[in-house]
Amino acid sequence: MAKTRFKSDKGLVARMGLTIFLLGALYVAFVAVLLAVGVQLITVVFIGLGILFVQYFFSDKIALFGMHGKVVTEQEAPELYQIVRRLCALANMPMPRVAVANTDMPNAFATGRNPKNAVVCVTTGLLRRLDTEEVEAVLAHELSHVAHRDVAVMTIASFLGMVAGILTRVLYYSELFGGMGYGGGGYGGRGGGRSNNNSAAGNIFAIEAGVMLVSIVVYAISFLLIRALSRYRELSADRSGAILLGRPSLLKSALIKITGEIGRIPTKDIRSAAAFNAFYFTPAVAKGQFSISTIFSTHPSLERRIAELDKLERELGTAE
Repeated sequence: MAKTRFKSDKGLVARMGLTIFLLGALYVAFVAVLLAVGVQLITVVFIGLGILFVQYFFSDKIALFGMHGKVVTEQEAPELYQIVRRLCALANMPMPRVAVANTDMPNAFATGRNPKNAVVCVTTGLLRRLDTEEVEAVLAHELSHVAHRDVAVMTIASFLGMVAGILTRVLYYSELFGGMGYGGGGYGGRGGGRSNNNSAAGNIFAIEAGVMLVSIVVYAISFLLIRALSRYRELSADRSGAILLGRPSLLKSALIKITGEIGRIPTKDIRSAAAFNAFYFTPAVAKGQFSISTIFSTHPSLERRIAELDKLERELGTAE
C-alpha cells in the first residue's frame, strides 16, 4: 500500500491477517482429523497444493471465464482504457489488464494475485447506464481492491473452504475410506467373520459420518469468516476510491443507479450471476430479496454504504 496513493486501511490489514490465521488454523485441524482416521498424507497434500496452485495463479482466468469477460485492447475500448490509465497514474500503481463482459447486468469486478497481475472488468450493462465520472468512481473502487491486495487474500481464503469440501467429496466417492478396518482375520470363521464384518462396516460408517460433519463445520466457519471480511473490504474500497477522486458523491450516484437497475434484470440472469457476488462491485440481488441475516451477505447494505459515503463527504468538506 505504501507504493500507491490509495488510502491505507489498518483495519482491513488486521482483518485480512486474522482471517487467514483463523482459516489456516482451521485447515490444519481439518487435515489433522483426516490423518487421524487414516487418510494418507500424500493425498491431502496433493489435493490441497493442486487447488491452491490453480486458485492463486489462474484465479483471474477462472473469474473472467465464469463471468464471460474478455480482455480487450486499447483500440477496442479506448474510453475505458483512458479512465483506467488516468486512475492508475493518479494512484501511482501499475496498469492492469482491462476486460469487458458482454452482459446487461450492470456491474464490475477486479481479480488477480497482485497489482502486476490484475484484471479489472466492467460489463456492457454498466457502461451503458453510467456516465464517465460514475464509471471512473466504480473503477477507483475496484482498483482499491487491487492496491489493498484483498483480492489475493479473498482468493486464498476461499481456497481453504473449497479444499475442505473437495477433499471430502474426493475421499468419499473414491472410497479411500473403504478398506479401513477390513484387515486380516475378518473372515476367519462363519459366525465370527460375519459379526466382525458388520462391526467393521459400522466403524467405517461412523468415521465417514464424522469426517463429513467436520467438513461441514469447517466449510461453515470458512463461509462466515469470508463473508465478514468481504463486507468490510467493500466499505474500505468505497472509502479509498472516493478519497482518491475526492468526490464521494460520484460513488453514491453509481451505487444507487446500479442497485436500482439490477432490480430490473430478469431473475434468471440474477441467479446465474449471484454465484460471483463476492467479486462484484454490488451484489446481484433480485428486487424484494433479502437475507435472513446480514452475516450471510457478501456486501454491506446499500444504506450502510451510502451512510459511510455521506460521512466521508462531511469529513472532506464536499457535502452539498
